[in-house]
Amino acid sequence: MKAITIDSYGKQVPLVMTEQPMPEIGEHDVLVDIHAASLNPIDFKIKEGKMKFLLSYKFPLILGNDFSGVVVKVGERVNAYKPGDEVFGRPRKNRIGTLAEFIAVHEDDISLKPRNLSFEEAASIPLVGLTTYQAFVDILKLQKGQKILIHAGSGGVGTFAIQLAKWMGAFVATTASDKGYDLVKSMGADLIINYKKENFEDMLTGYDAVFDTLGGAALEKSFRILKPGGQIVSVSGMPNARFGKEANLGWIKTTILSIISHKTTALEKKTNTRYHFLFMKPSGVQLNIIKEYIEEGHIKPVIDKVYPLEDTGQAFQYLEAGGAKGKVVIRIK
Repeated sequence: MKAITIDSYGKQVPLVMTEQPMPEIGEHDVLVDIHAASLNPIDFKIKEGKMKFLLSYKFPLILGNDFSGVVVKVGERVNAYKPGDEVFGRPRKNRIGTLAEFIAVHEDDISLKPRNLSFEEAASIPLVGLTTYQAFVDILKLQKGQKILIHAGSGGVGTFAIQLAKWMGAFVATTASDKGYDLVKSMGADLIINYKKENFEDMLTGYDAVFDTLGGAALEKSFRILKPGGQIVSVSGMPNARFGKEANLGWIKTTILSIISHKTTALEKKTNTRYHFLFMKPSGVQLNIIKEYIEEGHIKPVIDKVYPLEDTGQAFQYLEAGGAKGKVVIRIK
């Protein structure tokens, strides 16, 4: 099968189209003929070796973290799916590889594809959908009437997050540029801050929550806008010791995380708030909930560009340059 692979970590390491053996399936796996996949910032981090502390991979490594496609074969203990089913999913972290013609994936990591979406639209959903759902439902327990700041509202995560937060009844502030204004407004954002002209930390106060997709200075400034007891969930900040313990990383790695996250821990204490680093977990159960939201019309996918598999390198460059409005998708079939 054709697949996009790397032979080593590094920013300049080329993405190469190679022939790889067909995946073998276990008793709880399904073999999926992939029709589309989408790109996410974690793809760059994996490619450049920035995730080595948390994830270990062998080379050649097939990249890609979410997909949609058609089931062609099922393991002997799979009962929920059959050949011909249209599915979408996010494989578990040690089994990535969606930038390929086929993938073997555990049945617990997929759901039937939303009936009202194309394969390209469905492929854009799993990673951003699960990330946002786990941030809002599992961690923040976002309530109707609460105020949340969503950074980078016109990005792949942001466009989904605004829609879910509004569906949950929250007041949503977001940051965007002039180019992203109309998009985030159409998603339902209540307050839009032009990050090129305005400082969100000077305009917002008393917020219940922040969903951070940027890290760095934006994350640090986010502590200023929270009310006491407020919470930040970040997918781009530094993992802390709490995450290390919850992820059972062992005392050495947990101690290292405690040291390198000292600044956010100090800000937590100073502002009487709570910081969470989110490393999303695959979940077919949660994908099925998201599927229902989509079929009911509460959330719509937002796609910026679609590239063929052979142009995945160009797609990486486009997304990494910043400014994409919504998701960048790779069409495989």
